[in-house]
Amino acid sequence: MLIGLDFDNTIVSYDGLFHQVALEKLLIPASLPKSKLAVRDYLRGVNKEDAWTEMQGYVYGARMDDATAYAGAIEFMSLAAQGGISLAIVSHKTRHPFLGPKYDLHEAARSWVTNKLVARKLMDPDQVYFELTKDDKIRRVAEIGCDYFIDDLPEILLAPAFPQRTQGILFDPEHSHEQANVDTKLASWRDIAVFFEAIWKTRK
Repeated sequence: MLIGLDFDNTIVSYDGLFHQVALEKLLIPASLPKSKLAVRDYLRGVNKEDAWTEMQGYVYGARMDDATAYAGAIEFMSLAAQGGISLAIVSHKTRHPFLGPKYDLHEAARSWVTNKLVARKLMDPDQVYFELTKDDKIRRVAEIGCDYFIDDLPEILLAPAFPQRTQGILFDPEHSHEQANVDTKLASWRDIAVFFEAIWKTRK
């Protein structure tokens, strides 16, 4: 079994980091909720779209090492490793930010994976793919033969080119996609672990 995992906003949570950086840059009031979406919506609401865009490059580039995994994500990967289940990361992002310094966003993400996952033997470095576009990402999911793929974007799982043999799982911790027409929708990594533990039991 091969389980594919998206990276940004699926394995990695940026809620606390975006809030912290926005406070450091004096862009938001301290009372704003610690949520990436709250920061984004606030900055857009006060006509600071460019500040939001540039901050994304800074967070995904210079501050990537400060990002943390979602609660339960590391534990799930450890559980999979113990059970001999193969994992792959397939994600997409531009190589460089649209605004601001030209950080190498792929290299920053790969460094995070190396330090947080590969070093713990939770991920094979040869099974980590950062693509440039959504189409490239979907082709990679098909190419490596994922049996399951976990993503926070319904448009990936519902894309016409998404491989039929792969069961898509929507990771939706903020219940932002209640209307998404996906077969499986889970709100936490603990829920994901329970989902797969039931499957793994039937294989023994």
